[in-house]
Amino acid sequence: MSRLEAIAAPDHRLSTALASLTAALAPAYVIRWHLGFYPTTLLEVAILATITVFAMESWRAGSIPEWRSPLVLPAAIFLVAGALSVLVAPSSLAALGLYRAYLVEPVLFGLVLVAVLRLPGRAHLVVAGFWVGGAVLGVANIVAVLRVIASHTFRTEGTPPVAIYSVANAVALFLVPLVAVAGSLLLYERRRPVRVTALVFLAIAVPAVVLTFSRGGWLALAAVAIGLAVSHPRRLWLLAALLATALTLGLVPAIRQRALFDLRFNSGESLNGRVRLWSGTVEMLRHRPITGAGLGGFTDRMGATFKNPFQITPIFPHNIVLNFWSELGLLGLLAFGWIVVATALAAWRGWRRGAPEWRPLQLGVMLALLAVVVHGLVDVPYFKNDLALEFWGLVAVPWAAWRWAAAQGAVETRAPFSPPMSQSPGRTP
Repeated sequence: MSRLEAIAAPDHRLSTALASLTAALAPAYVIRWHLGFYPTTLLEVAILATITVFAMESWRAGSIPEWRSPLVLPAAIFLVAGALSVLVAPSSLAALGLYRAYLVEPVLFGLVLVAVLRLPGRAHLVVAGFWVGGAVLGVANIVAVLRVIASHTFRTEGTPPVAIYSVANAVALFLVPLVAVAGSLLLYERRRPVRVTALVFLAIAVPAVVLTFSRGGWLALAAVAIGLAVSHPRRLWLLAALLATALTLGLVPAIRQRALFDLRFNSGESLNGRVRLWSGTVEMLRHRPITGAGLGGFTDRMGATFKNPFQITPIFPHNIVLNFWSELGLLGLLAFGWIVVATALAAWRGWRRGAPEWRPLQLGVMLALLAVVVHGLVDVPYFKNDLALEFWGLVAVPWAAWRWAAAQGAVETRAPFSPPMSQSPGRTP
């Protein structure tokens, strides 16, 4: 049996279908119950079912799963950092639950995807699963906001209306990375059904993000839109259209007032409030630079003496660097940075010189990571069940493309960090 045949078996069709269903159920982590003493969610059941079926399909085919890719080492270090953070957390039992939900299960889900996404069509299926969950979330949130606006009770300085989730920012955090992938597929995918599906999702998700009134979400959405425009041959026209759209939205009183509200430094939830929160976090980390606060330990480590600038007690620093440093220590921060940078490089090379059928997905994932980083400057883009699953689900796509291309001898096994290939790059789609 050739190396390609050895890697290609088994087919993993059922686990691929379950992975798509799991992606669709990402927002369903809010459905919770207990099995005796064990707390669980509908999303966790779906993740475990996917992993179990994957293992069974591999066993029945007599195949040992192979995840050989540069993603494995930083993912393993990420898990080790999480385990150490459980040990130093104020409550090890609570931290263990977070470790399971935010690290172990999403990482395993991502590694399963690396193994089963043999063709771009399978990656489209999983992405479409995320779109289904995002569309349900988006429609529910649009309805909730429009009801409040229709009743004339909406206040730009108050907490925006939200459905399913507890805060509107969480809706934007989940949707914008998926908008990045959908936008790329709409512009560059050759198959009409995929483009139509992407367009339908965008018609729901983009208005839903706008109506979250999340300034971080708007900033991330703008970054994605600019990235898509710059990637296109007609970039000047697209950038002009984006500018016109932004100016038009700025004429809407509620949007304009919400944007300006964030600049009022006397507001508890303004940028000034976050600056004070970041300053307090840095002071806390100065005393715990290696271990951080431990998983779920931020509030306890900050102490009751911290002058809280928010209306509610913050459980995270609301900055992507400080979030990971506080929760997973310096090792976890470095591992996460490694994962993001390595994946972005793999996606960039896949976009520039990979197989044409994979390129739109590669660009989409690269811009999704951009959205995570940009929104993460002022929020928490990972430490939530749905966001962790979405992150690893999208990260798996470039590595799956790289792995199967490597199996066919199309790329080197050290592709993401090896020198550029000597031949001229193929034409960007």
